Amino acid sequence: MSAAEPRPITSAGAVVLRGQGSRRAVALVHRPASNDWSLPKGKLEKREPAYAAAVREVEEETGVRIRLGAPLSDVSYRVLKGPKLVHFWVGYAVSETARRPDHEVDEVQWVPVVQARDRLTYPDEAAVLDEALAMPDTTAFVVVRHAKAVMRKEWSGEDRTRPIDAKGKAQASNLVDLLDAYGIGLLKSSTSTRCIQTLEPYAKTRRLSIKPVSLLTEEVGEEHLAGVQRYVRKLVVKAGASGTGTAVCGHRPVLPAMITGLELEPRPMTPGTALVVHVDDEGLVAAHEWHAPHPV
Repeated sequence: MSAAEPRPITSAGAVVLRGQGSRRAVALVHRPASNDWSLPKGKLEKREPAYAAAVREVEEETGVRIRLGAPLSDVSYRVLKGPKLVHFWVGYAVSETARRPDHEVDEVQWVPVVQARDRLTYPDEAAVLDEALAMPDTTAFVVVRHAKAVMRKEWSGEDRTRPIDAKGKAQASNLVDLLDAYGIGLLKSSTSTRCIQTLEPYAKTRRLSIKPVSLLTEEVGEEHLAGVQRYVRKLVVKAGASGTGTAVCGHRPVLPAMITGLELEPRPMTPGTALVVHVDDEGLVAAHEWHAPHPV
């Protein structure tokens, strides 16, 4: 992008799928203003993460609530206001409500996947559809580094009871949208207070319990890194087989072992960072995403 080129308008959307085999269909929308058939998508709101926008825009345009699957290729093109960039994911239909036609979308259709490519108006979206259909169905497994905590030198109690600070609380609140977007239904955490507090806002929102695991603490895990790696690998396989989105919260010293258990290359994670891994029904990694904490 040249110095004079404006920043692209950023949107997000999904290839929304439901059904299996010959009954598998994709949700397409008709936009009367341009008389086209396209994938559901829309612009990010101020300070909104792309994954949250994808879920929101799909529901607004189709009435379908989704959980996100694997990320897909971005699509870039120009509109009258300048360059536009669209982030896409696979989207799995969770629920659906009737949507009244309006000036933006006047028709929503579930089109059999064998027909959908020809129905789409734009070749670049047809390519995204092909990419989505080539992906195995996946379940999200999320590794989270706990949110920012009170500094050790400012805490007089046991380190395992050290809580998150004000910034950490904001980071934990922001994680709600991320874990919700990927359909997380099982929460595991180090028994340390700062890890449990990181997952608590989402647990309360979804009325889930947090399963404490002492092996994931700094005190135990750092001495049993091979055990941490094996534990995470078992969790991943179980998540893939059951289709239950899972999030696990740990600490800096044990995160490399946790990530190695996913058969990925470890890299540094700042407090509040999330690694979203998309696994198939055998627990094999089909795709992964790194999400830095959203600005607070």
